[in-house]
Amino acid sequence: MEFNRINMKKLLVLATAAIFMFSCGRGDRGELVGVKGKKWFPEKPYGMTLITGGSYIMGKADDDKAQLFNAPTKTVTVRSFYMDETEITNSEYRQFVQWVRDSIVRTKLAILADEEGKTPEDEGIGDYAFLDADTTDMSVYQKYMYENYAGLGETGYEGRFLNWDVDLVWNTEDFPDVLYTEVIDSMYIPFEDSYNGERTMDVKKLKYKYIYVDMDAAARSRKGKRSEFVKTEAVEIYPDTTVWIKDFSYSYNEPMHNDYFSHDAYSDYPVVGVSWKQAKAFCAWRQQYKKSKTKREKKNYVNAFRLPTEAEWEFAARGGLESGTYPWGGPYLMNDRGCFMANFKPLRGDYAADQALYTVEAKSFEPNDYGLFNMAGNVSEWTNSSYDAGSYEYVSSMNPNSSMSDNNRKVIRGGSWKDVAYFLQVSSRDFEYADSARSYIGFRTVQDYMGTDDIEQ
Repeated sequence: MEFNRINMKKLLVLATAAIFMFSCGRGDRGELVGVKGKKWFPEKPYGMTLITGGSYIMGKADDDKAQLFNAPTKTVTVRSFYMDETEITNSEYRQFVQWVRDSIVRTKLAILADEEGKTPEDEGIGDYAFLDADTTDMSVYQKYMYENYAGLGETGYEGRFLNWDVDLVWNTEDFPDVLYTEVIDSMYIPFEDSYNGERTMDVKKLKYKYIYVDMDAAARSRKGKRSEFVKTEAVEIYPDTTVWIKDFSYSYNEPMHNDYFSHDAYSDYPVVGVSWKQAKAFCAWRQQYKKSKTKREKKNYVNAFRLPTEAEWEFAARGGLESGTYPWGGPYLMNDRGCFMANFKPLRGDYAADQALYTVEAKSFEPNDYGLFNMAGNVSEWTNSSYDAGSYEYVSSMNPNSSMSDNNRKVIRGGSWKDVAYFLQVSSRDFEYADSARSYIGFRTVQDYMGTDDIEQ
């Protein structure tokens, strides 16, 4: 009997262990526990601040002195988002321009190296050959993609890998060979079009090509193919520096045309001369650039950068202050020391009264209560919304936006250095055409915040 009891205990222990091991193998013990994903840690983008969503009264709380009647009061709610603390500066936009320039040059170098049969072993232009010229170090996936998809597209070189590890050489004294010189020379305007002995880059060649999905059209289509909603844009991205001359007749603004975008003295000033389409291209590039870095570091998914909707912009400009006329809340344009609170056209045209003739640095004047600089004055800002004088009557009260692809008039907000005070009001609406560029219009970007809980700033 004692023997049997001992054997029974052993069998019971073994059976229990088997059940335990079986259940551990299953993991969830047959319960609905969901699919476990990675731990999510929100990351505030550099130079941005979190605007916690909420409700507010959008539109003109005071009398509409201009009698435009295009902004009746309406209670709306917006979700949380990140917003740039300042307008995009010349320095930041130059980063975009230089990246596009470098990617074009690297592609030209790689194509020519491929045509000439050059590899890194040959040095010179061979250093810039496509990385996939040698498939021995590729992973199985990379080799599969290369063998099945490389060579597609307009040029026949899409899908191949550029070598970004080798620095480009811009000093003419250090050009490695004649082939390299030929590629660099192709980026400049012809000698007969240059003057004062200076070679000038042909900025019309600086095009950024990106692909996006027209989600609005796709959501409303019942039987359209996905390919019908995949759109490709190729945008000339260099700012139109001639706006300083075109925008003002009978006025001497040539120094601004010559230096404003390119000179280091204006690096921290807001970029201007950028159309709505160029601002959209910048957003797409910023997403691509950030994604390439986080993918390499195996970090979290990056939400898209974009232009703010009109409702988001006004919500952010108000800084959490109800029914304020300006971003600082009050109805006055000066503080208690008699200093102007923004850069605009005060005192019937005394541009210098606010100590600025044109734009000022992006971090000038006091920020609003959300930490955003120059939400009034300095430069007007593009939004993602199309302009319709009556849109407040029909847009949703939740994340309202009127974005119509066939409406080329895009809302600009905030007023600028050349505007009177009316346009600085947080509720004032204005518009410009999407393909137009002005010396008084810039932009800032936003990024959606995923989740609803606040995070530490």
